[in-house]
Amino acid sequence: MKAVAKVKNVRYGVRKLRLVTDLMRGKSVDEAFAMLSILRSRKKGAVIVECALKSAVANFKQKSPAVVASEELKIQSITADGSTIMKRIRPRSQGRAFRIEKPMSHLTIVVSNDTDKE
Repeated sequence: MKAVAKVKNVRYGVRKLRLVTDLMRGKSVDEAFAMLSILRSRKKGAVIVECALKSAVANFKQKSPAVVASEELKIQSITADGSTIMKRIRPRSQGRAFRIEKPMSHLTIVVSNDTDKE
C-alpha cells in the first residue's frame, strides 16, 4: 500500500528543492528524517520536505487498516516540479524596467511499505 502527499505552490525554487529531494530518494522514512534534521539549519528546502514527509506518513497511517510503525515505511518516490513564476517589475534608470522572477515549486512524496513490491 502507498500514500501520497502533495505540496503545491511552494515559494521556493525548484533547483534548490531538488538538492534536498535527491538526497531523500529511496531512503527509509526514519533515515530521511535523520538527514532532514541535520539539513534544516542549512537549507530552507529541508523544512519544506520534512513537513511534506510528515504529512505522507500521517496519510499512510490514516489509510492503513493495521498499525504501522514508521520504521517499516520507505520513500517510494519524491519529485520536485516547477510551478508558475511570479513576475515583478523593478524600476531601473532612464525609464526602463527590470523583471524579477520569483519561482514556485510543487513537491510530491509517495510513501509505501518495505514489504510491498509495486
